[in-house]
Amino acid sequence: MRLPGRYDGVARPIVTYGSNPVLHRPCAPVTEFDRGLRHLVLDMFASMTAADGVGLAANQIGVDARVFVIDCPDADGEDVIGYVVNPVLTVLDPVGDEPPVELTEEGCLSVPGPYAELERAFRARVDGVDLQGEPIAIEATGMAARCLQHEVDHLDGTVYVDRLPADLRERLLAEAAGPEGDLPA
Repeated sequence: MRLPGRYDGVARPIVTYGSNPVLHRPCAPVTEFDRGLRHLVLDMFASMTAADGVGLAANQIGVDARVFVIDCPDADGEDVIGYVVNPVLTVLDPVGDEPPVELTEEGCLSVPGPYAELERAFRARVDGVDLQGEPIAIEATGMAARCLQHEVDHLDGTVYVDRLPADLRERLLAEAAGPEGDLPA
């Protein structure tokens, strides 16, 4: 679902891995469809853009709410731009000669810097509601499908590094922390 004026919000700081418990637990369903929700979505688009991201979940800016935004190309290079409130993810079967899964690099604004290969479904859909509580859906392929899965993971309290083997996760978190060790483990 597109949102007019979607980049008129205020960029908020990105929550990094281990720095805030909201990033590591399932987010609360949205029940209030008011101006505050609209401002949250606008701020999320602004925050995603300021951080040079392609998707952002509400808990990545410290908000315990099942909402995400996306601005990411699909397998055909078409931009998938929108937001979903209270999303439910469905991994879809491939169409035609599409692969069922794709192994490619994935990164995260909450683990700044490193990327790691992670297998995700090539085609996915999220169903949820818009700012007025009306049903919406986004179906995507390729990188945009990866983004849908990544953002719903966030809302379920899972960061992509949590899906990796422990030794690789620890190495990536150390790399994200840098020499000053700014990223909590």
